[in-house]
Amino acid sequence: MPLKDNVILITGAGGGLGATAAQALAKHGAHIILLDKNIAKLEAVYDAVVAANAPAPIMYPFDLAGANENDYQELADRIDEKYGALQGLLHSAVEFTAFTPIAQTSTKDWGHTLNVNLNAPFLLSRVLLPVLQKSPQASIVFTSDSSARVAKAYTGAYGVSKIALEGLAKILAEELEAACKIRVNTLIPGPVDSPLRKRAYPAEDKTRLPAMASLASVYLYLFGPQSIGVTGQAVDARTFHL
Repeated sequence: MPLKDNVILITGAGGGLGATAAQALAKHGAHIILLDKNIAKLEAVYDAVVAANAPAPIMYPFDLAGANENDYQELADRIDEKYGALQGLLHSAVEFTAFTPIAQTSTKDWGHTLNVNLNAPFLLSRVLLPVLQKSPQASIVFTSDSSARVAKAYTGAYGVSKIALEGLAKILAEELEAACKIRVNTLIPGPVDSPLRKRAYPAEDKTRLPAMASLASVYLYLFGPQSIGVTGQAVDARTFHL
């Protein structure tokens, strides 16, 4: 149980990759804080974790886009009071509607996408840094996208947010590197059979894609002891091997 007694917060825990990470990490002993705005999906992930005889997670309903700074701080305070420290933070929540030309992107959609995909990871990381720093070793993982990160046409606000997110991760990694306590990396999942992939490429033959469960070993590496000392990296699941 390499993650025994580790507390890891996962945003978008009701979604495809978030749920996959929650089950994979809990199976190795981690206490997972499931954060998502969809309560029904949170309950489904909770049941799946418990059914696997893993430590019972905590459900924390939270709207990343609608929350204010006080809501974020309250979340951090509650984690600090309950656990005293945090060992992991996975930014897995994502907002994606459709591929759209910049000329046709509404101000509302632009703002909402950047709120969920960029502003929320910034705010959550900032308020949780003091709690993460109470742990001898902690890991922050941002989730990017293999297609959006190269600034392709029509990726719009989603593409901009992923490019900026990788920049945020690199900056934060360099700022925290000297203390040797918190490592910061970016996961590039690659094409997998996920709900987001179905929305983005509805006509694609999904049987040709890896299952989401194939990412389990990458999540275990990024939050486990094997990645201690590894920071500021973009880890591509398609080329990952231990």
